[in-house]
Amino acid sequence: MLAERGLPRSTILVPVFAPAVIVSFLLVAGTLANPALAGELFADALHFITHTFGWFYMLAVAIFLVFIVGIAISRFGNIRLGPDHSSPEYPFPVWFAMLFSAGYGIALLFFGVAEPVLHYADPPAGAAQTVDAAKQAMQIAFFHWGFHIWAIYGLVGLVLAYFAFRHGLPLSMRSALYPLIGDKIYGPLGHTVDVFAILGTLFGIATTLGLSVTQINAGLHYLWPSISVSTTVQVVCIFIITGLAIFSVVAGMDKGVKRLSILNMVLAITLMTFVFLAGPSILILETFLENTGSYLNHIVERTFNLQAYSRGDWIGNWTLFIFGWTIAWAPFVGLFIARISRGRTIREFVLGVMLVPSIFTFLWFSIFGDTALNMIMNEGYTALIGEVQSNTAIALFKLYERLPFTEVVSFVTVILIVTFFVTSSDSGSLVIDSLSSGGSAETPVWQRVFWASTEGIVASVLLIAGGLSALQTMTIASALPFAVIMLLSAWGLWRALVIEGYREASLQQRQSEPTVPDPLSWKERLNRMLNFPDQDQASSFIEETGYPAMRELAATLNQLQWHAEVQHQPGQRCRLHIVHGDGVNFFYELKLVAAPRPAFSLAALTGSDDDQSQYWRVEVFLRRGSQAYDVYGYDQQELIGDMLHQFGNYLHFRHISPGNLPWEMAELNTTSAPRSEA
Repeated sequence: MLAERGLPRSTILVPVFAPAVIVSFLLVAGTLANPALAGELFADALHFITHTFGWFYMLAVAIFLVFIVGIAISRFGNIRLGPDHSSPEYPFPVWFAMLFSAGYGIALLFFGVAEPVLHYADPPAGAAQTVDAAKQAMQIAFFHWGFHIWAIYGLVGLVLAYFAFRHGLPLSMRSALYPLIGDKIYGPLGHTVDVFAILGTLFGIATTLGLSVTQINAGLHYLWPSISVSTTVQVVCIFIITGLAIFSVVAGMDKGVKRLSILNMVLAITLMTFVFLAGPSILILETFLENTGSYLNHIVERTFNLQAYSRGDWIGNWTLFIFGWTIAWAPFVGLFIARISRGRTIREFVLGVMLVPSIFTFLWFSIFGDTALNMIMNEGYTALIGEVQSNTAIALFKLYERLPFTEVVSFVTVILIVTFFVTSSDSGSLVIDSLSSGGSAETPVWQRVFWASTEGIVASVLLIAGGLSALQTMTIASALPFAVIMLLSAWGLWRALVIEGYREASLQQRQSEPTVPDPLSWKERLNRMLNFPDQDQASSFIEETGYPAMRELAATLNQLQWHAEVQHQPGQRCRLHIVHGDGVNFFYELKLVAAPRPAFSLAALTGSDDDQSQYWRVEVFLRRGSQAYDVYGYDQQELIGDMLHQFGNYLHFRHISPGNLPWEMAELNTTSAPRSEA
């Protein structure tokens, strides 16, 4: 019935879906059975992980940052996340709004005022409530929410986008390990990777929902004191807003997530502008520049600072929690960023994902954090410290008390928190649903609704068990195995890029070889230059020349014990597919492509009644996409020669590539423009 109605069938991958659901159910059931005991276990687990594996988290994050920046500035930065002819699906402003909303918009609202104030009142080193403490507080905030965070998100997104869009693998975490384990990603090892990705995403989103509802509760209490600040109110908020998220997740990516993301950015920029104008504007600009310089100057030192000699709890409560939270959330944000980044080059991707959000973050903390510090240090609002220490979620609303239009701005902030909440929940639901379906992008509505509901239930149960400390523990714990997976993914991506580098070397070597002189006369070449066929003419060429030429070549290859077949879509395309043993998998495709008709074409000059807006090309496509040249007008022998030219490039690439490749590299066909191209 589903197929008859045009609806997607269930795409559940049971070996992934079942373990993820079972673990989540056991956690929920165990926590509800004895919340007090669960809270104690969470606290013990947090202490053990931060003291035993803190060094590993910090080292891993440093490796992620160095690796992704190195890839971007290397020769691999020009590689496109998709076929060579692909272009970005979303314009840059929309792309940035979507990745920012899914990334950590809620975190900025929650920590934008609170973190600088808390570090100023209780710095990890030095005297409290001094000018040095204020500088240190802003440096720490920049460090926690700057390049390192987006390097984590960016690495996962880059790995997924590269393997999914350039090599046709599933848009799932398992694909990142293909260069290392090959087809085993479709077995138990791949299932395990996706289960960890789902659990990490689930607990990361639960943490975000927990932070957001505490701030929503604080805002509601601030606007309407009759609404108490309690776990009950927060759980009710979770269920109400999860219901809103379900409506959005049913709408899908473009109608739901994209529109909410744009709304989020508009509201966030509006709040930033208001606080900037109402606050100490000149001081904000000055501190923005100074804090950015201090951050860059101390980035290496803070990256490897574990407080090994002082042995306090500060590093676990702050840096490790934030980095662990980010790693746990990386499958969700990374996969989401990958889905919206098809067609961008690696360099565009890395610069867009890391530089723009980081600068926006630095500006956000300078506007909100330095405004709060200025109120404390220069305007005598020292009571803000105690209020933030007693209830972190109220920090932003207490800041508004010293600014005009307090109630209006507070109400807009609550709305923004809700929309960030909904965006995170529905984006996370789409991603988890895709992971549990083996990378499928088209899934039934009930699956997305199931995961959106599960996120709300897990967040509610963890709040009941131990508040934010329980959420913090589950986040850091779930991040530990995924950090290992991310390191393996980086290794796999590097191996794939190195192998792709052999394609360029192969191409350059083949291009340096002597070629047979062009057999075309100058009249034939001139005729090809000035010929702009319509669709019927181009279709006839495929039927009368392209398809027969492929069949002739395939027949000869089969006689030579090379398996070759021709796939044909009449009048539209035809494809030659050559397979030989385990090492050769090549195809050459001819496809109709519409193109704008040049202004100098004969039809345009004579005012023909034919459609003058476009003509039709017969372009060559290899595994890597369009090769951007037109073979219309070739005869069969010339076309066979071009197929052999591309096949020879491919075989040469296979010859000079390292032996025993761990995965099928047919996607890396070598190409060059044909010698008879006009």
